[in-house]
Amino acid sequence: MRKIQTILLSGLAAMMLFACKNDGEDQAMNKGPEDEQVKKEIKEDHQKEEKEECKVLVTMSAKSGSTAAGHINLVEKDGKVKMKVEMNGLAPGKHAIHIHENGDCSADDGKSAGGHWNPKGHDHGKWGKDAYHMGDIGNLVANDQGEVSYEFETDKWCLECDDETKNIIGKSFIVHAGADDFKSQPSGAAGARVACGVIEK
Repeated sequence: MRKIQTILLSGLAAMMLFACKNDGEDQAMNKGPEDEQVKKEIKEDHQKEEKEECKVLVTMSAKSGSTAAGHINLVEKDGKVKMKVEMNGLAPGKHAIHIHENGDCSADDGKSAGGHWNPKGHDHGKWGKDAYHMGDIGNLVANDQGEVSYEFETDKWCLECDDETKNIIGKSFIVHAGADDFKSQPSGAAGARVACGVIEK
């Protein structure tokens, strides 16, 4: 009797194992194409997001005998450009930062970058107040260690769009030795150019 029970139990276990295996295989077969489709859709969504989000990294190099260095990260998304500045080697205090008209940092004093980027022909001033250049960003503030972290966002710029009053590709960032007073023409009396970086893709 025990022998018969053992045989029956062994048979039942084998049937259950076979059934589970078949179920697993069926699920794998049924799930396979769906899994691939989901992966494909995720990949396409990711590629679409990357296309919609344009990024540019600008390396800032020392000029005029300074020790200033760092980078500026630009991200364009949903019609706005976000700028994040990370720099060191600056004298503690305020330093004007502007976009200049030429994408050229070859000169030791940074003057190859030309004047302020001013596509609309306005007077120099403070961003958002009356008249100002499209490159009049404002002042960075370096801490006691000469480090600065600064963020700025605007819908008045773009990265390689067709509107030349907004497109900042092909221009340069300049950081100055002193602060922008927002009134002296044509550039805010900010002093020497201590760092320069070309905005290019």
